[in-house]
Amino acid sequence: MKKAATRRLLAPVAGRVLALADVQDPVFATATMGPGFAIQPTDGRVVAPVSGRVTVVAATKHAVGLVTASGLEVLVHMGIDTVELNGAPFVCHVQVGDTVQAGEVLAEMDLAALQRAQKLATVIVVVTNGQTVLDDLIVAATDQMVTAKTAVATAVLAVTPVPGAQAVTSTTAASDVELESEFESESESKSKSKSKPNSTSKYAHLATAIVTNVGGPGNINSVIHCITRLRFYLKDEHRAQDAVIANLDGVIDVAKAGGQYQVVIGPAVNEVYDAVMAQLGPAFADTTAGTPTATATQAAGAPTETDAPTGWLPRLRHGVSQVIGVMTAAMIPVIGILAGSGILKGILAALTGFHVLTVTSGTYMVLNAVADATFYFLPVVLGFTAAKKLGSDPIVLAIVGAILIYPSLMTAAGHATTAQITFFGVPTHLMSYAASVFPMIVAAWLGVSVERGLKRVIPLYLRSVFVPILEALILSVIVLVVIGPLITMISKGLASGILAIYNFSPALSGLVIGGLYQTMVIFGLHWGIIPIVINDIATNGHSYLNAILSITMVAQGGAVLAVFLKSKNKPLKEISLAAAISAFCGVTEPALYGVNLKYKRVFVVASIASGLGGLLTGLLHVNNYALSGSLIGFPAFITPGVGIGPNFYGYLISHYGTLLIATTLVYLFGFSDKMLPATSATAK
Repeated sequence: MKKAATRRLLAPVAGRVLALADVQDPVFATATMGPGFAIQPTDGRVVAPVSGRVTVVAATKHAVGLVTASGLEVLVHMGIDTVELNGAPFVCHVQVGDTVQAGEVLAEMDLAALQRAQKLATVIVVVTNGQTVLDDLIVAATDQMVTAKTAVATAVLAVTPVPGAQAVTSTTAASDVELESEFESESESKSKSKSKPNSTSKYAHLATAIVTNVGGPGNINSVIHCITRLRFYLKDEHRAQDAVIANLDGVIDVAKAGGQYQVVIGPAVNEVYDAVMAQLGPAFADTTAGTPTATATQAAGAPTETDAPTGWLPRLRHGVSQVIGVMTAAMIPVIGILAGSGILKGILAALTGFHVLTVTSGTYMVLNAVADATFYFLPVVLGFTAAKKLGSDPIVLAIVGAILIYPSLMTAAGHATTAQITFFGVPTHLMSYAASVFPMIVAAWLGVSVERGLKRVIPLYLRSVFVPILEALILSVIVLVVIGPLITMISKGLASGILAIYNFSPALSGLVIGGLYQTMVIFGLHWGIIPIVINDIATNGHSYLNAILSITMVAQGGAVLAVFLKSKNKPLKEISLAAAISAFCGVTEPALYGVNLKYKRVFVVASIASGLGGLLTGLLHVNNYALSGSLIGFPAFITPGVGIGPNFYGYLISHYGTLLIATTLVYLFGFSDKMLPATSATAK
């Protein structure tokens, strides 16, 4: 049997090696452009990862393509969404047709300018024809710091020769120094394809569909493209049919950033762009038609007005969307076990409610530990996953999560007399961070800047020891001294307002609490309400407020149940069903972060249904007699000493009515498979 040849790919820049899946760009992260790896750079000098001929130099200087003698087509992409900077932070040292050796300088990036422009400097290396020329690409140095020219990946070449490439021998695989004259540059290929009358005919239908669904030529100011995307400058983005475009054959996804309406195409973007321009005409290719004038400041790399939405309301929407996006992305790896844990907690609640188990039995304690551990240690897990998403140190952030739930701090937070502490003279209120999400997202976001700042002031030979511990200290103090007390203050204010509304009108409070409570959960603001519920049950033996909170769990479960019933996407159906059962058992995190927030309209419609359910609960004066709720907690609505009576019937009407309302509204108005961002890519 002929042994497959291999080819080494070098690090194009010094920095930390990332798996392609960790790149914050859906086209590259899903390997749509081909297999590869990425590096978060610490230096701006970019070298060739392989020997070959230069076939592509982007007009905006942010990407260089190479082809090797063994047929590998390698793309070096500098930064995320850096095409918007019009080449300002880049200096290219090669041009199309040049022959380069592995390790030879291709370009230089101004990292400071990229930072000022709020662009990630991630350098991505992909083999764009990997499906045809590779059997495998092995990345051996993931999450390690490397210097430029270090071998970080091995390409296992397909045994079958690639048409147009020379026979692969051990010599050519090792060096790729000699190049075949048949390799043509992208510009040559383009000129040949354009000489053929039908060169864009296979993409004409797709081009027509895209132009029509962005609002037609009358809604287009201009069109440009980068390595993977058509970038439209539209007169009114609201006229574009996002879901329709995202589901077109040949379209991967739709994105909106920097004042552009981006249609992600992938490797065929040049051909699709040509087909679009053939229909629109050359006037639409004028890049000044829809872009702001580049000033000297912008050319230097400073942020432009198109780097973020303009106006306070669009900026607020954009910011909230980004926060929710990071939350859901960080939670996705643990959604499955969260759902399973929620179901187990519900089963345990039922077993103890029917006196099959006691809370002091060994069986209960072990099963409860299994069910509760994921929630208790959620800040540790989230620290790791959020850090990977945002580019900070995962281990350090996991330690920060552990600090927040350190036993002595948790114990102190549980008692009013010890919750008030001072840290170097600064008054601080401790709160429980178990099962919290928002504080760890903030910590992971801050971690990027804190780590970068520490590396600037700490000498290289001391960094491995002092950077991690100082970063953990700084982030923990920020959360404990600033974020925690701020959340506590806001949540107490909200709790006082909600209590005042309830005393004024149970029905009105049901509407308000039902509609807002799960949003409060997302941002950790619900902790001000929980003590009120506990105090009510401890002193009065019941809590009307907890009956309303119970409704919100049912509404979120009904929403995700509707997604299960309506979607044809198998993975989504699986997680939706598990999340629905978990919500009906009283744990809404899998529903919130796994489905409802991810497809924001589902969450909005669910919150409306929740508000209506809360209104119904208030009108019926439904009462709760234990710290339990949702559908699994029905024993908590049986009136002690009376048994099943008007209160229990009110529970059945309010809770199952809410379930019906939420499921119906989301099924009819809240969800469609067209909302799936990767539907077309998955289907194809």
